[in-house]
Amino acid sequence: MVIVSWNSISTLYTVKSTHPEINAKRLLGRLKVLGDIGRTRSGGVCRLALTEEDRAGRDCVVAWMREAQLEIRVDQVGNIFGIRGGTLDAAPVMSGSHLDTVRDGGILDGAYGVLAALEIIDALNDARFKTKRPLIVASFTNEEGVRFQSDMMGSLAHAGGISVESVLSTVDSGKVSIRQALHDIGYAGEMDCGTIRPEAFVELHIEQGPVLEQDGVTIGAVENLQGISWSEISISGQSNHAGTTPMRLRHDAGYCAGAITAFLRSLADRLGGSQVATVGQIELNPNVINVIPGSARIMVDLRNTDDAILGEAENALMEFVEDLQTKEGVSISTRTLARFAPVHFSERIARVIEKKAAGQRLSCCRITSGAGHDAQMMSRICDTGMIFVPSENGISHNPGEHTSDIHLVAGASVLLETLLDLSNT
Repeated sequence: MVIVSWNSISTLYTVKSTHPEINAKRLLGRLKVLGDIGRTRSGGVCRLALTEEDRAGRDCVVAWMREAQLEIRVDQVGNIFGIRGGTLDAAPVMSGSHLDTVRDGGILDGAYGVLAALEIIDALNDARFKTKRPLIVASFTNEEGVRFQSDMMGSLAHAGGISVESVLSTVDSGKVSIRQALHDIGYAGEMDCGTIRPEAFVELHIEQGPVLEQDGVTIGAVENLQGISWSEISISGQSNHAGTTPMRLRHDAGYCAGAITAFLRSLADRLGGSQVATVGQIELNPNVINVIPGSARIMVDLRNTDDAILGEAENALMEFVEDLQTKEGVSISTRTLARFAPVHFSERIARVIEKKAAGQRLSCCRITSGAGHDAQMMSRICDTGMIFVPSENGISHNPGEHTSDIHLVAGASVLLETLLDLSNT
């Protein structure tokens, strides 16, 4: 592992040469500029998909793309592509991520992957370096799935996993459709979704977990990604007085929501391995301290790298819900919000990432992604890989999200060398 001071980073990555090199000052400066768009009082960032803040972020990045002399294309669902031609008429190599955030996130999730890919274009331009294959910087719409559900929508549409009409007709809580929102912010593109079919896609991202930092490793070559199952569970019971209703006569939707939450923790413990289970949202009605909840809604997130075990967890949850419904005299309905199978990324690309990290004397290990990413969807149509850099204390989706400048620049440097390898073969 190489330990480098800020002064040596600035010198190492800004000196011009015939071989392209990352300009640390430019990359880190752009991350800060973009991070100020949608800044929250807590110091985090809120750029929900297709809001005015998202528009401002998009406009900023597109302006930088134009400065880099990229051809800008926007597709029907608002995905943005900045294209740099190659010397051959060949399928391109693509890199990027997303610009939308959660309600109070950090400045790196998604944005780092887009801006690092753009920095590589600028580095190539600085060195007047031509690649055989075209290179494309991609920014996908609605990766987070906060305003519009479900997540990774833009990349899924690009890969053909969901129809354009299904995307455009999706509405937010205020009944505003994606079609309308794209029109409102000026990113209702005309290019047919999925027009660009890359040879390979590589996404650089912060880990969003603690593994790399705990193990003292700088670069993660992501080899697989957990399958994801999102469900909405709605419970209908009976509101009643909290003091006068005996426990044996209750039809308590709040209790049922809690029972499901507790069951999921025990289920994850029983299945072990990479199985995780989360109830991330609970709504009770009427939500009053002295009234038994008459209805409840919870959102369940199940994940596993093994699709069979993930299915086992889903089935166990449904069995528990059915038994609970009978025992408590309530009505329970479930709705699948998203279901994605685990992904195994390209072995070829993972080996290239390891080789390029070793060439820069950076520690590297294989790693699993516990979060969903646009690369997950792109793997449906091309060889795909991911590069992780450490997240301080494993924190993400939080204003405290942080990765050191040294690691951010190291990740971009490995991405640069990886894309050069893939674009010249």
